[in-house]
Amino acid sequence: MKKLQFTVSINAPVTRIYDLMLGIKSKSTYEEWTSMFNPTSTYEGSWDKGNKILFIGVDEKGEKGGMVSRIAENIPNRFVSIQHYGLLKADKEITEGPEVEKWANGFENYTFEENNGTTTVTVDLDTTEDFSDYMNQTFPKALGKLKELCEK
Repeated sequence: MKKLQFTVSINAPVTRIYDLMLGIKSKSTYEEWTSMFNPTSTYEGSWDKGNKILFIGVDEKGEKGGMVSRIAENIPNRFVSIQHYGLLKADKEITEGPEVEKWANGFENYTFEENNGTTTVTVDLDTTEDFSDYMNQTFPKALGKLKELCEK
């Protein structure tokens, strides 16, 4: 596993960023910034600590796929920790086997710090070597989209 970190400063209160980033009031705001990863990106489930959540999208063949995860921690407006433990392929959850083992139990953590009306969002991410370049290219674009959305 490779550890990556991304940071963005957003001129908006942390309560707004937390809400729009997770799609608390409207899932469409989550879908807007994560569209940088996949235009059909969405989630099914809840952001409550301990709950299962699926991060999904439709691939070029029209099949639904993504990540099977659980919310390891959620301290509103401060910290969200997502533990990935499986894959979703064509509506089937795969939680064991060689495809999953190389990155199973990887974490995606979001830390929110507000200072004088500007909020810094720090993302700490575990990824596999083969996804590292993709994440390094795509995550900054997604966070740029989040910044644009929150500063409207």
